[in-house]
Amino acid sequence: MNTPLYPFKFKPILKSRIWGGKRLKELGKSISDGERVGESWELSGIVGDESIVANGFLAGNSLSEIIEVYMDEVTGKKIFDQFGTQFPLLIKFIDANDDLSIQVHPDDALAEERHHSFGKTEMWYVLDGESGAELISGFIENVDEYLYLKHLQDGTLDAIMQHFPVEKGDVFYIPAGRVHAIGKGCLIAEIQQTSDVTYRLFDYNRTDDKGNPRELHTDLALGAIHFQHVTDAKQHPVALPGVPCELASCQYFTTNLVTLSSSLSRDYYLLDSFVIYLCTQGSFEIEYSGGRTLVTKGETVLLPALLFEVTLHPVTQAELLEIYVK
Repeated sequence: MNTPLYPFKFKPILKSRIWGGKRLKELGKSISDGERVGESWELSGIVGDESIVANGFLAGNSLSEIIEVYMDEVTGKKIFDQFGTQFPLLIKFIDANDDLSIQVHPDDALAEERHHSFGKTEMWYVLDGESGAELISGFIENVDEYLYLKHLQDGTLDAIMQHFPVEKGDVFYIPAGRVHAIGKGCLIAEIQQTSDVTYRLFDYNRTDDKGNPRELHTDLALGAIHFQHVTDAKQHPVALPGVPCELASCQYFTTNLVTLSSSLSRDYYLLDSFVIYLCTQGSFEIEYSGGRTLVTKGETVLLPALLFEVTLHPVTQAELLEIYVK
């Protein structure tokens, strides 16, 4: 049937964090004085933290409500058949004004068994890294459970992790099971499965706002960790103007980097998936069958699967992440 669907914008969900700061203002987020905001959830189907449409005649409706009404016209048939009204991805901006905990996420099987949740495979795209900023991804060599627990007990887990200096454009793919951490001074975009299950391994002996040590999940994490060393934790693909450049692709999502200096037509007819645009620089317009939608730096837009032919017009030279499910 014919529907008046259009590119959806959503109200950001800002998350105060002990390690958060103010830099999400650079992405257009409203942060009050004295507030430490670590995350902006741009597109979320997490129960209790569901995104609300901010534009057009469906403004005020939740993400699951529009999927319930328009079904596969929003998500694509294969995705709707698998997930129903549950949106499969969670999109965030993260501002690390201090080091985040060293942590790991369970895979689908373990998350379902323990939490009745999806697992959490994710990726990071670095928007900026201050001088000395680092990300942690994986172990410096193969370790076993005994060695890992010894370093954990001694408070030296950090010493056996791979530390990577970061700069804008770096890409980190983090499959479930890989131990990782975001370091102080990193501003990143995160694409992940719809899950909020995190096992915290080490948190630098910090306390919460009541002075209590932050909870660790040592026993739960043991069944989730992949102890093998990996050699390809960091990538730095370079996109040619107008040519989508693949940053990461797995069963859960594909993310491309697109730089726009002139108009670019995109045909998603064979994709059978929604498409997400995350504007990281500049601004552009989405031309679709019903009109045009302006997207500026820091905004995230959900393109319904029904709108499979669009043209992207740069207003200023723009950079965006293009995200979908194959």
